Amino acid sequence: MLNKPFRITALAGAAAIALTGCSTTSVNSAGLYATPVVRAPVTANPTPYSAALVCLAQYARTNGLSSPRLTIGRIDDKTGKAEADGSGRQITMGASEMAMSAFAKAGANLVERYDTSVSEMELKYANNKLISDTPAAPGQAGDYRRIYSGQVSGSDFYVVGAITELNSNIYSSGADLTAARATSTGLHGRIGGRKFVMNVAMDLRVVDTVSQQVVDVISFQKQIIANEVGGGMFDVLDGNLFDLSAGSSSLEPKQLAVRALIERATVEIMTNFYGMPGPEACMHNDPLGVARTAGTTGAFVPAYNNLGTNNAQSREDPNRWNASRDADVPAIRRGGY
Repeated sequence: MLNKPFRITALAGAAAIALTGCSTTSVNSAGLYATPVVRAPVTANPTPYSAALVCLAQYARTNGLSSPRLTIGRIDDKTGKAEADGSGRQITMGASEMAMSAFAKAGANLVERYDTSVSEMELKYANNKLISDTPAAPGQAGDYRRIYSGQVSGSDFYVVGAITELNSNIYSSGADLTAARATSTGLHGRIGGRKFVMNVAMDLRVVDTVSQQVVDVISFQKQIIANEVGGGMFDVLDGNLFDLSAGSSSLEPKQLAVRALIERATVEIMTNFYGMPGPEACMHNDPLGVARTAGTTGAFVPAYNNLGTNNAQSREDPNRWNASRDADVPAIRRGGY
């Protein structure tokens, strides 16, 4: 019979071997050591004002209205607020891109001015007769792209502005209740909750590109609310401490609040451009059909006559094209054997 020290040593050795097996990695047939977990589908990213933007696009289409040519300039974060741990800014630097998506949802006629690096490079190549739309055979000269006067669409108005406020704690409240016996043993309980309110503000303006006259100014703020609720109980039995606790917290994403600000401002700007009377116009159906090119994901110019199956509504469907959710797409296991 094994003595006690030997049994302890044997158990320790067995545990070490088991842990070694757990830490050993092996590659699968796809060349991966781990299979990524991919479960949540890609969805639209709407705010409470996205539906109004889509309504604007439908209203313009129904009434044969065209948007002026708009372009989006710089919408910077001018709050100067950074995360306490030094990980970066508290507010997104992508407000301009959010504005482009918002105006596209409203059916705006957009021209690009924010990032023209590719166009400028291709213009430079074309000016030097180096770029062609029908490349020639290697070693032979080919037809080159011509540059014509007036080939770039101009803008009628541009939108610029800034995120001007971020107030981290304009209101907070909380309460905690603890109940316990007077002795050190016995059941003890605790329950509590807290609430925090912060806000973010934005100022936008619309400028006539030719005259430089400011034709519209919008200033909005949005409050962001955070809630936290928790509770627990603990007991001491024969010198052993047992603790059970649970809680939940919710915080509206700050960047989503910025997107909501932009979309609300876009609604007001485009309502002015379209001459729309107000939300009551959204109660009317679109007589031209249900297929749309503008939706809560943005907008597009149809390349083919396939709006019956590929339209704004289909882009908003979280199950479409997902191999795990759409029966028309063959399933593929990423990293599977």
